[in-house]
Parts: sequence; structure tokens; C-alpha cells
Amino acid sequence: MDAGDGARGLPKAQPQWQPVNSPYRLFLSITLPLAAVNLLNQASRTVMALIGPVMAAEFAWSASELGLLAACMYAAYAVAQLPVGVALDMFGPRRIQAGLALLAALGFAVFAMSHSLAGFALARIILGVGVSAALMAIIKAHSQWFAPAQVAHMTGLAMVAGSLGSVLTSTPVQAILPSLGWRNVFWLMCGAAIATAVWIAVSVRDKPATTARKSLKAQSAVVVTIFRAPRFWRYAPAVAMLSILNFTYMGLWIGPWLRDVAGFDAQDRAQILLWYSLAMMLGGLVVGWAASRAQAHGWPPIVVPALCTGGLVIAQLGLMLQPQSWAAVTALWVLFAFCGTGGPAGYIAVGQLFPVEQTARVSTAINTLTLAGAFLLQWVIGAMLDLWPRNASGGWDAQGYTAALALSVIVQLWVSAQAAGWRSPWRRSA
Repeated sequence: MDAGDGARGLPKAQPQWQPVNSPYRLFLSITLPLAAVNLLNQASRTVMALIGPVMAAEFAWSASELGLLAACMYAAYAVAQLPVGVALDMFGPRRIQAGLALLAALGFAVFAMSHSLAGFALARIILGVGVSAALMAIIKAHSQWFAPAQVAHMTGLAMVAGSLGSVLTSTPVQAILPSLGWRNVFWLMCGAAIATAVWIAVSVRDKPATTARKSLKAQSAVVVTIFRAPRFWRYAPAVAMLSILNFTYMGLWIGPWLRDVAGFDAQDRAQILLWYSLAMMLGGLVVGWAASRAQAHGWPPIVVPALCTGGLVIAQLGLMLQPQSWAAVTALWVLFAFCGTGGPAGYIAVGQLFPVEQTARVSTAINTLTLAGAFLLQWVIGAMLDLWPRNASGGWDAQGYTAALALSVIVQLWVSAQAAGWRSPWRRSA
């Protein structure tokens, strides 16, 4: 800073803000700590795909009970979104995420100590609130520190780091599960959440506000404005559907599908989950980079998420054919996982239709749709599976999974048509 800065009335020394001058140091001091919460978020969902079938057998749960348990996290996650969005815009990611990481630690601890469906459900609800700002805090921080065309790429890098949570809860957890037990796995996750909260509190910095902070009433009124905006409802449902499908299957139903449709054993299922997680890491990197590059070259930000939607539909149609060969099953789930990472790029695209100071609230508004949809779809899949008799091994009929995939394809095509501007013939012109 030169002497002229002081003459213009700018602060002469602000050493606490020096780490953010370099993009590399910014990534280390802000992106990585916040991505660690997303790692816990991913791990808390993927681990259910492994231990869900084990717990269903141990506690004699039906498919709808197992689906409802897994979905409790998404219900709490959804309810927390709008308050969390307001809080992030008002107070910044540092304080909000550090506190929520401690709440996530409590959720992991309660799950490890529970012995009933009600106790497990309570734990999942606490955990859902604890990880509710996992992605939104990253997008908020990146929108503060990076140019608009860089946000998707940097967020993609954060998603790669976060996807390690899914990697760690695939074959590594499967390997230690027989000796350590699923309860101790959750105690380890509890300790990781506490360490993450400390890391965020020490490392992350919020960019000083350039305008006066508005009242809570004024901040909340913006949420109503966002939900009333036609541009939000045109694109948000299609964007949300990308993450809904990713959350629904990664969070539970891929494990039972691999067992009941493909006929894979526990070890094979863990291997597919590992490939799924690696595909998510690659997708987060490639999709984020592609979205930023497309925008830098003048393409609409929504183009890359739209391509991901097409790939996800193809993957679901392939899974409806009930493949059983290792190559076909792996290829389809890898495509599913890769394209499912288009959600965050879509969040950013929709967010850029609104003022930058509303970024967190736009993202959490979309995430409210996402998580409500994930809660509903997880439970609906369980209810649909219960319409068929259970098979000889205690699993669910393959036709139930195919019916569920058909339903999700229909919904995805519908919301995509709305985003593309298609209007039903019976709908009146505005």
C-alpha cells in the first residue's frame, strides 16, 4: 500500500486481511476449511448407503422406515435453509459455519448413542441442521472474494475436497466396519466435526461489509422477493433436481439397488460407492471449470447444468434396464454421479440473476427445494418398494426400483421443459 492510500482515507494497515491477497492463500485459509464441512456433509449421507442395509436388518426396519430415517436429515436441512441464508448474508460464513459444525458433532454423537428409530431420527435431524450451510457458506465466501466468472470453478474445487467424505465412507468404512462397528464410525465423525469447527474459527475471515447491515426484517423480506421472482421458478426446480437425485441415491438407495438389482455383495457395493465418489470429485472439478469457461466465453451460465441434466436422464434410463454386469453398472453410476455434480453450478447460475449481496439467500432458497425434494423422494422410493413383496434374501423387488427411476425421469423432464421455456397448452399467457 503506498502513501497515497492513506491520503485517500484508506486504512494504512490491516494485517489481519493479508492472507486473502493471494488466491492460493485464500484457497487454503477460506475454501479448504469451509470445504471440510462439506466433507462431513457428504460423509454423513454416503455412510447411510453402507450402514443402512445393516441397520435395517439389525433393527428389522421396512423400506419406508429406512427411507424415512435417512430423509429426516434432509427435512431438517430444508427447514434450516432460509434462516441459514439470512444468517450467512448478515454475519458471514465464519461464525455461522463454526457454530453449525459443533451442532453436527452433536448429531453424530447422538446417532452413535441411540438404540431406537426415534433416537436415530433425532440424531439425523440435529445433523441436518448442523450441515445445512455446507455448500451455501462456500458459495457465499467465494462470491465475496472472487469475480463472478471464477466462482463456479473455485466452488468446483471445494466440491472436490468435500467429495473426499464420500470416498472415505465407501471402501475405507467397509474395511473397518466389521472390527470397529458403525457406532465407533460415528464417534470418529463427531471428533472430525469438532476439529473442523476449530479450524474454521481460527482460519476463515469474512470480507468486511461495504454497506450498512440491514435489519433482520429487511433481510428476511428479500427471501420473499426471491421466491416471488418468475426467473427463480423458471430455473430453480430443474437445478434442484440435479442435486435431489444425487442426494437421494448417494444418501441411501444406491446401496440397496446394488444389492437387490445388480446382486452385488457388500464388498462390491463398497467398490461401486468408491467409483461413485471419485466420479463426484471429477465432476465437481470438470463441471465447475466448464461452467466458468463457458461463462467467460459468453455462454449463459445455465448451459453446463443443462448438459448435466441430459446425462443424468440417460443414466437413469440405463439403470431402468436393470443391468447386472460390473462394467455396465459401474459406467451408469459413474455417469449418474458425474452429472449429479451440476447442481452447484446451477445454484451459481441462478444466483447471478440476483444482486451479489443476496447470493446466500438465493442459494438457500434453491437448496430448500432440493432438500425438500430429497426428503420426499427418499421416502417415496421406500414406499414404492414396499408395494412389492420382499425377496428371499430380505431385500426389495427390482421392479420397485425401476418404477422409482421412471418417476424421477418424468419429474426431471418436466422441470427441464419449464426451464427451457416450454409452456403447457392449458396455461394462460402472462
